[in-house]
Amino acid sequence: MSISIADNSTKTLAETHEQDANKGVSAPPPDSQSRKKADLAGPGIGDYNQLEKILPPDYDPLLNPKETQQAIFHVKRYIADNLCKELSLMMVEVPLIVDAASGVNDMLDRDGSRTPIQFHISNDHDKHPIDAQVVQAATKWKRMALKEFECRSGEGICTDMRAVRKDYFLDHDHSAYVDQWDWERVITAEQRNLEFLKTVVRKIWKVLVGAEKFAQNMFPDLRRQRHPNLPEELTFIHAEELLAMYPDLPRKRRETEILQKYPAIFIIGIGWPLLDGFPHEMRAPTMTTGYRYQQGNVARHSRTERRHPGLEPRHAEPARTELDGHPGERRDAPTPA
Repeated sequence: MSISIADNSTKTLAETHEQDANKGVSAPPPDSQSRKKADLAGPGIGDYNQLEKILPPDYDPLLNPKETQQAIFHVKRYIADNLCKELSLMMVEVPLIVDAASGVNDMLDRDGSRTPIQFHISNDHDKHPIDAQVVQAATKWKRMALKEFECRSGEGICTDMRAVRKDYFLDHDHSAYVDQWDWERVITAEQRNLEFLKTVVRKIWKVLVGAEKFAQNMFPDLRRQRHPNLPEELTFIHAEELLAMYPDLPRKRRETEILQKYPAIFIIGIGWPLLDGFPHEMRAPTMTTGYRYQQGNVARHSRTERRHPGLEPRHAEPARTELDGHPGERRDAPTPA
């Protein structure tokens, strides 16, 4: 059964730990802190010898190649159509190539280790040259698009983004070619609260659960006892509470442990430094607003660790500027709670 974590409970929990810290309660042992840092910065799966130990040797696809392609096409269409319906979005196209000087492309990592593919376009014998980049992510572009398409409060855009990420380690769930949904919506300052966040997350989860049922109706072979269905409801939990439950575990182990209790969770506050000095997960700079409850992740099963070498624990940062209200209007993010 899923249990939603009340907002005031989360706040009380954080306050309790701050009080404990002020009283001199001992921190987790140094080796625990080292493991947390290593987990946050990587190491991920770094070679194929490791990968072979993780991938199941008896994998047997439920659909043949033709059925798989049909399922992918129809499920992607179902999700796109229903995301637009639930969140009042319109489908748009994202460019595959952008001008490097525009600053629109995303570097993905804070340390700049994942760089985009760049090439020179002579354009009329270098009379009007362009140094172009292949898109890595549409994070910045989407915010510009909200203004370009004159989206008002409650309206937004959705796109099936194609990108190339040449510096990825290629494994069972990472590819140099990226095909993913991206969406962005205009909200008001008053909507920047936990209840609105949860409302939007529940709508997205409804679409994903519906997509699973849609796929199973198309291909009944997908109904297998060894692959349990997605639960109808999500459990909401704050990253600070997750840390309190498993203070000595690195973040991925925390996710694994909590998923033994709840089949699907949404972790709130993943980008803000927790009381142990580490955020639950590092995000690209364009995604960090300095607001404690702004970000979150859905966890259904353990994911491959991400690699961010050389990162140190972060502490509270000043509030950053972000898009809010009418597209193009910018304001300071709320001071962290």
